[in-house]
Amino acid sequence: MVSTLRCSPQNGDQPQTSWQRCGRTRQQQRLRDAAYGYSNSNTENKQYGQYDYSQPMGYATPGIMQPQQPYTGQIFQPAQTYTPSPAQSLYSSGFDDEPPLLEELGINFDHIWQKTLTVLHPLKAADGSIMNETDLAGPMVFCLAFGATLLLAGKIQFGYVYGISAIGCLGMYCLLNLMSMTGVSFGCVASVLGYCLLPMILLSSFGVLLSLQGLVGIILTSAIIGWCSLSASKIFISALAMDGQQLLVAYPCALLYGVFALISVF
Repeated sequence: MVSTLRCSPQNGDQPQTSWQRCGRTRQQQRLRDAAYGYSNSNTENKQYGQYDYSQPMGYATPGIMQPQQPYTGQIFQPAQTYTPSPAQSLYSSGFDDEPPLLEELGINFDHIWQKTLTVLHPLKAADGSIMNETDLAGPMVFCLAFGATLLLAGKIQFGYVYGISAIGCLGMYCLLNLMSMTGVSFGCVASVLGYCLLPMILLSSFGVLLSLQGLVGIILTSAIIGWCSLSASKIFISALAMDGQQLLVAYPCALLYGVFALISVF
């Protein structure tokens, strides 16, 4: 920036001499400013911090984007999809054609009732097609009922009931597979033995009302054991086609139901 010179007469100088000296100083300052390229207008602009916008910007001009070429390939056109008619719709028939929920779960009350009647009537012929089913709904109910009647007599024996049932079913399953030619499933064995537990519920119910440790109790217990084993062996013989082997099957069944009788009596 160009400094501003102020000329004032010094003490002891003549006014004319001081003005002459000031004029020469200003002239020398102008020559020096001209040599360095300063001007008064630039000096005034930069004095107030203004920017010189006359200079071109320093940014590079971006290139122009080339237009994209149109796609000339083949456009995929999907084939016409199959639309089912209203008669073939999945929801047209609703739930009319679906089987009942109990049938899907394998619970058939008609078969349960027929198996129960077969157990209650030991001399009645058993239907092998029905008895060969794996139905555990009835046996579970009978096991709970047997444990409940023992509970009424003051005996909490649910663990023994389920434990002895599992061991007895496993033993009978191995024995019947060795004796029969066709073989049997574990579910079928558990189902038959569970249904034949129904007379034992009657014995435990009598134990709530009277003592089974006397002579009457012994006779009643023996009759119930024979009833259960006879019913179970009859069903096994008819389901597995084991003609002439009912006594051989009835003996291990009697041993199993004898353990349940001991729990009821003692």
